[in-house]
Amino acid sequence: MPPVISTSKYYLISAYRDDNFLLASSTGETQPLLALEFLHRVYDIFVEYFGSVEETTIKENFSTVYQLLEEMMDFGFPLTTEPNVLKAMIKPPTVISRIAAAATGKSNISDVLPDGTISNMPWRKTGVKYTQNEIYLDVVEEIDAIIDRNGVILSSEVSGMIIGNCRLSGVPDLTLAFVDPEVLDDCSFHPCVRYNRFEKDKVVSFVPPDGQFELMRYRVSTQGHVVAPVYCQPQVSFEYAHNQGQICVVVGQRPTSSLVTPDKRGILLVEDVVVIIPFSRSVRTANLTVSIGTCIYDEASRVSESSSLSNHTAAIEERAHSTLIYFSVSTSGTFRRGICRALYRNIRFSTVFGIQP
Repeated sequence: MPPVISTSKYYLISAYRDDNFLLASSTGETQPLLALEFLHRVYDIFVEYFGSVEETTIKENFSTVYQLLEEMMDFGFPLTTEPNVLKAMIKPPTVISRIAAAATGKSNISDVLPDGTISNMPWRKTGVKYTQNEIYLDVVEEIDAIIDRNGVILSSEVSGMIIGNCRLSGVPDLTLAFVDPEVLDDCSFHPCVRYNRFEKDKVVSFVPPDGQFELMRYRVSTQGHVVAPVYCQPQVSFEYAHNQGQICVVVGQRPTSSLVTPDKRGILLVEDVVVIIPFSRSVRTANLTVSIGTCIYDEASRVSESSSLSNHTAAIEERAHSTLIYFSVSTSGTFRRGICRALYRNIRFSTVFGIQP
């Protein structure tokens, strides 16, 4: 489904998140990125309130969803999108609040306007006090790389974000500096960041919101290709006389990679590695065996997903592991080789080029 659909009367703008489509309609021309950003912000608010976004969740909390949309948009324009301000106006649903609302008939909407809505910092509420002042920052990076069957990296791209959890009293004013800010590119910031200061001094100066928030997103500009910490080598053999084939996928950890890990952390740990193999529609049956972990084959989508290294953190350090798949092709179809993807979802205390605050 394309993100923007033009009709004779409306413009339809959609966003896809976690098997859910969010749709916005406009009667005239508008900025597509503004609508897409608002849809993603709505989804993040729903996750903040309900934990997950599913059909049953929306039905059970329909009144809260309606109230949130009323506050987040006014006459077609985004209004209040900060979680702290919304939680001050609309309390998140709980079991006790549902029982109280059913017994008393009172709404969970506050009658008092939050203090942050009338200040120049709407993302932070006033009167915040903690007995222990602390702030945590997590640097999360993703590496997308295309590797041929010989293991040569054809293209690679690194993107990341910094997620914070602030528990500071008052109105703290913080400054975040990087070891090498020149590698940062295409940065997008939370409204609390002073953008002019970053453009001038390459430091992030901000007054953080209270609680969890996403400080910034960025892309790492690399001079060459990024060496992934995990290698994936597929070997495909097919017997056309019997319409049967075999795929052997070997996954292991590279001795060297582009990741930078502090010396105090010791050995690199790769967690939750998943191998995904899409088959062509002509594949009729498939028998899967793995040396470690589990393997699932979806008959409808013809996709094999092997979590061969999930919950086996130490195993990838010692040796490589293989996923063996036998499959047969229908007599009327022709076998087409697909793309094998290896996903490593968690490598703690490591970044690509040492972007550590």
